[in-house]
Amino acid sequence: MISKEMAAAINAQINREFFSAYYYLGLSAKAEDANLKGTAAWFLAKHGEEMGHALKMYHYLIDQEAPVELSTVDAPPAGTQNVVEMFESTLHHERGVTRAINDLVDQALSEKDHATNVFLQWFITEQIEEEATVSDILGRLKLFGDQGQGLLLIDNELAQLAQGMNTTIDAATTGP
Repeated sequence: MISKEMAAAINAQINREFFSAYYYLGLSAKAEDANLKGTAAWFLAKHGEEMGHALKMYHYLIDQEAPVELSTVDAPPAGTQNVVEMFESTLHHERGVTRAINDLVDQALSEKDHATNVFLQWFITEQIEEEATVSDILGRLKLFGDQGQGLLLIDNELAQLAQGMNTTIDAATTGP
């Protein structure tokens, strides 16, 4: 059975995941304002992905017969950002999420909560992928530039990535 402390920590992470969703929704809106439709679609897909992460944790707590305690979600940071800054802030944000997930694993291990440890391994793998993807996009933006043809090329690629992400999200939410 999950401890009250572990349940509280997972509840806090649910809130962080909802903040992440809100954060990406804000970046999607900024990309829309800049007429970067592919970038906007990618950030919108990230929004859906983060909502899915929160719901995985929500269902885990329900399955563990632990209370789900939702809290206020802070507004994402405001301010004008160019596309490079959007992805730099995204990488910084994802690294913070990784630290939070690692802290949850450390807590599960210290409590000898094997079920929660196993559950959290999916998130560890997910964070490795998240950081690598954002780092790759950021590297390409810095290499090809965040204006003109280079930006158009990357924006089109992000549109393609977003379609794949949405397919994965759909499969995860409609699965058995």
